[in-house]
Amino acid sequence: MEVHASGQRRWPEAVKARVVAETLRPGGTVNAVAARYGLRPNQLSAWRRMAKDGDFVLPADERDEDEAVFAPLVVCDADEPAPDADGSAAGCDVRIAVGDVAIHLAADTPAGRIAEIVRALGARA
Repeated sequence: MEVHASGQRRWPEAVKARVVAETLRPGGTVNAVAARYGLRPNQLSAWRRMAKDGDFVLPADERDEDEAVFAPLVVCDADEPAPDADGSAAGCDVRIAVGDVAIHLAADTPAGRIAEIVRALGARA
C-alpha cells in the first residue's frame, strides 16, 4: 500500500483482490475484514463491486488438489416453450412475451435496451 503526503492510501490491485476474497470465505464479513485492514466497510464494498464487474481478478481458492469440490445441482422439468405470436421469429435470438404481446429482438440488442423494454412491459401489465 502506498501512502501519499495527503494521507490518501493507494492499494495495489492484487492486494484489493486478496482482501475482497477474504470477505467471500465462509464466515468472512465486510465489516470484520475492513476492520482488520483499517478500511471503511463502504470502501471494501466498492472493491467487491469492482471485482464483480471484472475490474480485477480474485485469487484462486487455495485447496488441496485431492479435496473434493461440490456444487449444488437443481433438477426440474423443462417448461414448454411459449408459442410464437405470429410464427415469424426466424433470425431473432431474443423473444420477450408478456400476455398477448411478443417482441422479437436481434441477438446483438444491447442489454440496457432489453431491460428498458422489460420495464416498460412490466409497467403495462
